[in-house]
Amino acid sequence: MSYTNKRSFSGQKNNTRFRNNRPNRSSRGGRKKQFINPNRFINKNITEKSEASTQPVEHRFADFQFSEQLEKNIAVAELITPSPIQDKTIPLVLNGSDVIGLANTGTGKTAAFLLPVLEKLQKNRKYNSVLIMAPTRELAQQIDAEFRKFSFGMRLYTAVCVGGVNINGQIKQLRRGPHVIIGTPGRLKDLLDRGMIQTDSIDTLILDEADRMLDMGFVHDIRYIVDQLPNNRQTLCFSATMNAAVESITRDFMESPITVSVKVTETNDHIYQDVITYQDDEHKKEQLIYMLKQSEFEKVIVFGETKHGVQRLSDKLLKEGITSNAIHGNKNQGQRNRALTSFKSDESNVLVATDVAARGLDIPNVTHVINFDQPSSYDDYIHRIGRTGRGGKTGVALTFVKSGRDFS
Repeated sequence: MSYTNKRSFSGQKNNTRFRNNRPNRSSRGGRKKQFINPNRFINKNITEKSEASTQPVEHRFADFQFSEQLEKNIAVAELITPSPIQDKTIPLVLNGSDVIGLANTGTGKTAAFLLPVLEKLQKNRKYNSVLIMAPTRELAQQIDAEFRKFSFGMRLYTAVCVGGVNINGQIKQLRRGPHVIIGTPGRLKDLLDRGMIQTDSIDTLILDEADRMLDMGFVHDIRYIVDQLPNNRQTLCFSATMNAAVESITRDFMESPITVSVKVTETNDHIYQDVITYQDDEHKKEQLIYMLKQSEFEKVIVFGETKHGVQRLSDKLLKEGITSNAIHGNKNQGQRNRALTSFKSDESNVLVATDVAARGLDIPNVTHVINFDQPSSYDDYIHRIGRTGRGGKTGVALTFVKSGRDFS
């Protein structure tokens, strides 16, 4: 399998030192862009992914003795053996402990906190009792979809409070008295300031993708919201990494937390990675269009740097007869939902996106990730290409690199 077409990179080492002493500004004047040696985008020696094999589990879902309706819903979802994060976290949450869960994306952490929360709500159906914070609208809605699936027939309700959607509809949801509030920090703070969220009844706080929320600059909003909550509560924090920022909020927000780590090293050795060289912007687009018309590119996420650039590229692909949708910050929530639904259901086979889609979304069977524009950092690169090669499958990640770039 080879995708390079203007230059041979054989013999180059893939683990060349990351030279971050050469930062440069994005052309849009935003976040500083780190120099990433192109060799770090190359890995042709792929191996099968086997993250679960090193994480033995002790339980089956039947062992947790959930209520009858919840057990039925788990059975309908065809879940029998929990994932490692579910296996280790669910008993602790059921026991009332504060828990820090460290796990890679795509490991079932949403069910790890939703299932015990549903069991708790089934026994004490208190309104406005659970608050779940997530970094993006899409992840918040994904959590809501999982909640609806597992709470079928239980008469438990949510309010989803995210930006990009008319706030009046969310105020109506809150006035109806949901059991669970799911939202992004900025919109939750806005609603809290308007007096629309009753915090005195919240007894469970869940921070999902905590590291991502802090990376996105939500730390002050999160602290503001948590300051309004009762001290006597259960707090769960899920994160892919335990950095200094995450450690700080867990220290301030949690009471004797138990840390559960089932992380596996994110080597992405199961993802074939290569570069595509180009001479100029027109040549770059021509190569992308040529690739996307090949039959092997079945379900592809193409990442771009800017909102306008992503939209223009998606429009260009449509004109070339390639079914494509765009997702970026200028899209309202309805448009973003329709784009994701179209992509997930295979109505379109290309999703062109800014980094808003790089983390938290679980889109099955993505065959290729293409970095049309290079990411701002290597960490962003890892999260982008992690959209492929999920569920034990292999994947392909290709990154455009301008001809003449130094590979030494």
